Amino acid sequence: MKKIITGLLLTSSFFASAAEPEFSAKQLQQVAELRTNASNSDLSYQLLESLTTKVGPRLPGTENDKKAVAWAQAQFNELGFDKVWLEEATFPEWRRYSESGKILTPSEQSLHLTALGHSVSTPKDGITAEVVLFETLDELIAAPANSLKGKIAYINYRMNRHIDGNGYGPAVRARSTGSVEAAKKGAIAYMMRSVSTAHHRFAHTGGSHYKDGVTKIPNVTIANPDADQIARLIALGENVKVNINVQTEDLGQGKGYNVIGQFNGTENPEQYVLIGGHLDSWDLGTGALDDGAGVALTMAAAKHISEIKRPKRSIRVVLFAAEELGLWGAKAYFKKHQNDLDNIVAAAESDFGADVVYGFESNVTAESLPVVRAIAEQLAPLDVEYIGKNAARGGPDLIPLRSTAGAAIFDLHQDGTDYFDYHHTADDTLDKVDPKKLKQNTATYAVFAFMAADAKTTMKAKPVSE
Repeated sequence: MKKIITGLLLTSSFFASAAEPEFSAKQLQQVAELRTNASNSDLSYQLLESLTTKVGPRLPGTENDKKAVAWAQAQFNELGFDKVWLEEATFPEWRRYSESGKILTPSEQSLHLTALGHSVSTPKDGITAEVVLFETLDELIAAPANSLKGKIAYINYRMNRHIDGNGYGPAVRARSTGSVEAAKKGAIAYMMRSVSTAHHRFAHTGGSHYKDGVTKIPNVTIANPDADQIARLIALGENVKVNINVQTEDLGQGKGYNVIGQFNGTENPEQYVLIGGHLDSWDLGTGALDDGAGVALTMAAAKHISEIKRPKRSIRVVLFAAEELGLWGAKAYFKKHQNDLDNIVAAAESDFGADVVYGFESNVTAESLPVVRAIAEQLAPLDVEYIGKNAARGGPDLIPLRSTAGAAIFDLHQDGTDYFDYHHTADDTLDKVDPKKLKQNTATYAVFAFMAADAKTTMKAKPVSE
């Protein structure tokens, strides 16, 4: 009987130990204080206002891009980060100089358009040709060979509106490779409806790609009301002829920098939680939503953490370079750190505007889930719901991590219902940011990063095969 009792006591002791909380009462008190402080602070908005006002648009390689790097270094130092440094990233540099367009037949009307990233120029007088409409990229791909000779291919695909922005991916297919498929059919230019949910008369830019061996043709998007106008004219049986004129330049290899700030951990400073956004932006607006907000709120979140307590592990804020031209800063960062990716205990990027965070999702091993649930419990007062699918994919700059067995990736899902009304347009400006919502984002990132850095258990990523 004594052996049985002893065994029961040992078993009971084991389960008591296994059930010990990940965070002490004192730590949870610190989390509550952090959540309150971040929710009431204007720091993230002040940083965003400074970046978008003093620097403005930040196309990679431009003078404003260089000013943004200097701005970020200065802000990190002013905020008291323990370490601030730069890491080089190279990218294909490109400039937009001028752009215009108009419908010529059946009557003259202006077209609000913009060149897509990396588009080649038209001749100085532009290109004038008949428009051939396709509803989808697949329809264009299926067109007969040489059927577009001397014409302008136009894709009229409409992006749907959704809280998680799930219409963006399908629409981007046409933006990324539409000009290649059009050129294969003999087109002399490519035009598409903006990748956008807006009704405003702003054209949306974005990245596009050419293919070796296929003629490079000018590559533009048009504002959604203008897209509707062209579609109506064609539906009425009109022969629609347009002139598009874009002047751009490929400047070869450019150089920029990831700007990094870190508050060192007290016990395992080599391990760190990575949060951040991308410092560059398109040139049409001032990059307030994409991605000035992500830059500002993650910098502020780290600062708020440092004012409460230095956690066991470090908090590292990475402001990635040249995301808009193809994730070049992210590629450079993860290549440079490829041999120590297991030091990243958690990673999350803010790159989806500045509306509220509504959901929290992980991508971790089963052993790490108690930490995740503990974090989720502390995010609940911020009206953030725990999404238990454990299938987070992270922001764009974290894509290189998906194919490794490195960091545990997290999504702090933001409400993207209206994001694509402004995304990549001249309308991406500071007035679109609600300071109250930005505070909620900042508090969410602060709580997440602090708890991930101070947890008893070091979280691990799921194996890549899962």
